[in-house]
Amino acid sequence: MIRGGDIAKGTCLLQKGQPYIVTEREFVSPGKGTAFARVKMKSIKDGSVLSLTIPTQQEVEDAQVDVHTCQYQYADQENYHFMDNETFDQYEVPISDMPDKKFYLKDGDNYEVTIWEGKVIDIKIPYKVIFTVAESENYVKGDTVSGATKPIVTETGLTVRVPLFIKQDERILVNTETNEYVERVNN
Repeated sequence: MIRGGDIAKGTCLLQKGQPYIVTEREFVSPGKGTAFARVKMKSIKDGSVLSLTIPTQQEVEDAQVDVHTCQYQYADQENYHFMDNETFDQYEVPISDMPDKKFYLKDGDNYEVTIWEGKVIDIKIPYKVIFTVAESENYVKGDTVSGATKPIVTETGLTVRVPLFIKQDERILVNTETNEYVERVNN
């Protein structure tokens, strides 16, 4: 059992006998009454979406899952391929199950992979990831407005808006929840 206040994005809950993974969580603390969490969950089995409002002190049943640290190896036309760092087990995850993850997976990096009943149900992407700028347009000095940005493309294909001074082959830190530029990373 897990309290409503302890539910986070990526938590697995059992609802109606089915495992759901939390895709969005908003904590609300009204002026009157008790605090609660607004939760949006996606069914692992059929992809249906369920929204709940759970008081922070109420307990809900969590799904018993295993979390393994796995190395991302590559993606082919249909699957992401991971290897468990301890047991060297191989996992194939259909890209169609998690198409939004492809922009955050980098060959050779480690990720926490959530497994339920022998099937990978989630790949935990770190909150912030360092990317290399693969495509960027140059700008002319003086041709700027305060706070101006431009779109760039990372080595994984992710498009991010960055300040004009960012150039190709530089490394940047990106917030993966909002796809926003955080800072330039020096080697």
